[in-house]
Amino acid sequence: MYASRQRLSSLWIFRYTIYKRIERMFEIHQSIIEDQIPQIKFACDISGCKGACCTIAGGTGAPLLDEELTCLIESYPAVESILPDDHKELINRKGLYEGHPGSYTTLCYNNRACVFVTYDTSIARCAFEKLYLEGKLNWRKPISCHLFPIRINYGLIRQLRFERISECNPALLRGEKEHTFLSDFLKESLIRAFGSTWFRDFQNECTRQREIIERQKSIAEAV
Repeated sequence: MYASRQRLSSLWIFRYTIYKRIERMFEIHQSIIEDQIPQIKFACDISGCKGACCTIAGGTGAPLLDEELTCLIESYPAVESILPDDHKELINRKGLYEGHPGSYTTLCYNNRACVFVTYDTSIARCAFEKLYLEGKLNWRKPISCHLFPIRINYGLIRQLRFERISECNPALLRGEKEHTFLSDFLKESLIRAFGSTWFRDFQNECTRQREIIERQKSIAEAV
């Protein structure tokens, strides 16, 4: 009886936690989005972070969609020559990616840097993106990297969340200084991931939520 009550209590807590989490989100075309995202100001400052998102400790590389594996394989010969020798050696031993269907990632060198990182003095840059911006490659980089610091949790419901890491503090400061919202900064990647209609509706909702917050602040200040 006691064990049964414990299970019921645990189930209730789990359901309540999920409910409260969803309550702090809004929906755009079957995507559930954290309600803090519209308010965040963010603009990458690579001179401040040194490309830290490509070298975060932890041993797990960038998430890859199953359909991105072909792009990765076809694009690798173009970037191979600009990768560090240690990274190429690891790729030769273990391959271009790891994981299983629905859960692939890039490899990490020494449990930190993505193997597809190239270094510009002290700054880590994505080798794929470097050649893409130079007009030498058609594929930019994994969508998970392009969307960062927004992360996507796939499941019965697709969830978009903001991943806060201390390495991105320079980007938060720059966003605040330049009054650049995260939703504006990630326009290109969000359209790439979800389409222009999705992005239009997402932006409209972000604007609406920011206006609500501003009205609430004005009311509070007037009291």
